[in-house]
Amino acid sequence: MILITGGAGFIGSHLTDYFIEKGYDVRVLDNFSSGSEEFINPSAETIRGDLRNIEDVLHAIRGVDEVWHVAANPDVRLSAQKPDDIYDNNVLGTWNVLKAMLREGVNRIVFTSTSTVYGEAKVIPTPEDYPTLPISVYGASKVAGEAMIASFCHTYGMKSWIFRFANVIGRRTRHGVIFDFITKLGKNRDVLEILGDGEQNKSYIYIDDCIDAMMTAVEKSDEAVNIFNIGSEDQIKVRRIAEIVCEELGLNPEFRFTGGDRGWKGDVPVMLLSVERLKSLGWRARHGSEKAVRQTVRDLLDEGVIDGQIPDRKSCC
Repeated sequence: MILITGGAGFIGSHLTDYFIEKGYDVRVLDNFSSGSEEFINPSAETIRGDLRNIEDVLHAIRGVDEVWHVAANPDVRLSAQKPDDIYDNNVLGTWNVLKAMLREGVNRIVFTSTSTVYGEAKVIPTPEDYPTLPISVYGASKVAGEAMIASFCHTYGMKSWIFRFANVIGRRTRHGVIFDFITKLGKNRDVLEILGDGEQNKSYIYIDDCIDAMMTAVEKSDEAVNIFNIGSEDQIKVRRIAEIVCEELGLNPEFRFTGGDRGWKGDVPVMLLSVERLKSLGWRARHGSEKAVRQTVRDLLDEGVIDGQIPDRKSCC
């Protein structure tokens, strides 16, 4: 039995689908604060519970063999305004997962971390051994999670896989720049507000490539603590993402930039991860950043992620 925390969310629901398709029993723990019941595979056992409540976590973890800890508050932008919420969900939540694992004798955990743990890295592409110096509360919460997991592995004989993601995008994504652009254009097709100067340059990885990377690493690495970056090997600027969204929608709005070199306080304007460690295991991404972005726009439009009246892309593009 595999427990997936946050299994009603974007990445968690894709992991649930993967494991069920491979014949595993899957249990999902989610409080549905941001995830959706419609994303959960009907073959999964679903528990509505909260990581901040240790009794909920203990109930969910009984009888499982492995934990994929995906649940978190992922909003980097709002983490400065609501640091307590980030702490409660990401730090306390991870602590409760580890305590419950220890109590129930579960010794394998996979943890989804983030590229933001590196802060504004001076080495691009950034390798896994680069110092973790986050500039956002969200990034700091993930460093804390990584550290707690590593300490439990070395103290109590657990085994872990920690994945530091670039921007993961694709079907079911419900936050981030692509989702924001589509919903903004649904409300106003004439003007598109772009946070910052549009020159922010980052790596984006399609969800299918991300799942494949995680599975490759878990199958082919076996240290007490296994840390991997996951991302594409190229970058794309925010302005170009806006252009792709508009191309797919058949729109030509005015771009209005809020100014500055980043979208918000804590935003890292340049990010590219080194994935040489993963490549040494035989993994390669099938989508570059631009291809991933364009496919994601099409995915979201097919899912009906439009707030307002925009011409059907099949008839306008």
